[in-house]
Amino acid sequence: MKKENPKKAGNGEKKPEKPVVKSPLTKAETEVFRKWLVDRREALSGNVQKMEDEALRRSRQDASGDLSSMPIHMADLGSDTFDQDFTLGLIENEEEELEAIEEALGRIEEGTFGVCEECEKPIAKERMKAIPHAALCLDCKKKEEDGSGG
Repeated sequence: MKKENPKKAGNGEKKPEKPVVKSPLTKAETEVFRKWLVDRREALSGNVQKMEDEALRRSRQDASGDLSSMPIHMADLGSDTFDQDFTLGLIENEEEELEAIEEALGRIEEGTFGVCEECEKPIAKERMKAIPHAALCLDCKKKEEDGSGG
């Protein structure tokens, strides 16, 4: 049941792909996760847009020299800079989650949702409920975080 990769190996022969491991979830379970992922994607997209608008608004005020919104005390200026850096960090985290959600939706389309991308074993349903966009089982995720996975 191996599929052939149309790309040629270095010696001119076709290189076989790994067999695709199908999702251990039922269609109904997968649909629940798909709906959750789509809803979360929409919510995050709105949050990211609002935060980007707010961060850009602050930057434009600083660049234009608008003194009416400029803090008077240096501590206020530091607080504003911290707030902007914090907002940019949140944006980055939410964009990473959005990317993970898009990848999970792609796995649903491929029929591999709920399968660890590293060891190809089923991801525990408890983990999927906690982190529906998880691409790795708990053991592989621990290995990755410890730096011993690869």
